[in-house]
Amino acid sequence: MAADLEEKTDRYGSLLTEALEAATIAPREGTPMAEAAADCYEMADSYLEDGRHFQQNGDLVNALASFSYGHAWLDAGARIGLFDVPTDGHLFTVE
Repeated sequence: MAADLEEKTDRYGSLLTEALEAATIAPREGTPMAEAAADCYEMADSYLEDGRHFQQNGDLVNALASFSYGHAWLDAGARIGLFDVPTDGHLFTVE
C-alpha cells in the first residue's frame, strides 16, 4: 500500500525539525570544517523553511522533497563528522 502523501510529508518535516535541534557543529569554531558545518546546517534549515512554505500552500510533493533534501544535508554532514548527533538510529544513519 502506498504511503499517504500528507502523513509522509508531516513525518519528514517533523524528522528534519528534530534533526536540526539535535545536531551540533562538531569542529572547533573558526576552522574551515566548522565553516563547512555551518553552511550545511544553513542549507538544511533553508530546506525546512522551503518545505514549510510549500506545505502551507498545498504543494506536498515539493514540501516532501525539501524536507528530504534538508535531512540529507544533515545526515551527510553527520557521516563525515561535521555534526555531533545522537546515535540511537532514529534521526541519523550514523552509529
